[in-house]
Amino acid sequence: MLLIILSLSLLLLTSGDAHRLELSSFREAPAFRNGRGCTTTTASSPAIHIAMTLDATYLRGSLAGVLSVLQHASCPESIHFHFLATSPRRLRAAVLAAFPSLPFAVHRFDPALVRGKISSSVRRALDQPLNYARIYLADLLPRSVRRVIYLDSDLVVVDDVAKLWATDLGHHVLGAPEYCHANFTSYFTDRFWSDPNYPRIFSNRRRSPCYFNTGVMVMDLGKWRQGGYTRKLEEWMEVQKKEARIYELGSLPPFLLVFAGSVAGIEHRWNQHGLGGDNVEGLCRDLHPGPVSLLHWSGKGKPWLRLDAGRPCPLDALWAPYDLLRRHGRELLADG
Repeated sequence: MLLIILSLSLLLLTSGDAHRLELSSFREAPAFRNGRGCTTTTASSPAIHIAMTLDATYLRGSLAGVLSVLQHASCPESIHFHFLATSPRRLRAAVLAAFPSLPFAVHRFDPALVRGKISSSVRRALDQPLNYARIYLADLLPRSVRRVIYLDSDLVVVDDVAKLWATDLGHHVLGAPEYCHANFTSYFTDRFWSDPNYPRIFSNRRRSPCYFNTGVMVMDLGKWRQGGYTRKLEEWMEVQKKEARIYELGSLPPFLLVFAGSVAGIEHRWNQHGLGGDNVEGLCRDLHPGPVSLLHWSGKGKPWLRLDAGRPCPLDALWAPYDLLRRHGRELLADG
């Protein structure tokens, strides 16, 4: 397979400090073709829409995620990717070099949309504006896109994503794997639960609220737009910023406040999350019991960082086959 050397020198601004990435080289991924029985689609009318964020820090993870989706899809040419980025031009070139035939678009996310709405959380990465871009999908994607799968950039799919796309949302705005055994109260502060009004938000739900991870969601953008859900999420962010500290985990709690107890349940196999450990130490973890369709390194520990450091967790070996980083890339760039 022909290899393309992709040289990137991207400026990443984090909390006012400039950090320049090292030059990286990525292999060109193989071209994946539709199998028999795939519906004919066009770039303007694909069968499946997938949205992901894209930035310099998680570029390697994003490319691995895309490769995993394509490799296991029965109709890979029928998948259209939407990337949300604050620097579209530079990152678009990165995706195009790794996936020359991939149907995709890069949509600019303006950090100003959440400026003044973000409060500090337990982990610095959760405070980055792009972490909140999923809230604005209905505004950033074309109105012709009425349904989308949102995927985080620290996961790999090991099953046909068409099965996830086929989720019946019914009357719900979004679907996700729910975890009702989790201690739901722990996702909000004592200040939230002691308030006479804040907890009432859950009283009108059809069933008891359960935790769900926002790194894997099937979203009905038509219903989202009609219901004005972006604004509903922003209102809770404003409560957190201006009235009382009611949560500690970035963009997740506003989703729980708006949707928990009103989510279309999806099999747990579609989000084997927490493989990156907790948000403080990022220790190794095992898989949850049951079948696996998606592996998600949510938490502090990311597989590419642990592999590079020579201290991988056992499950990081499941991510490694999708890594498009070409080894000794810096030396090869110097040679040619």
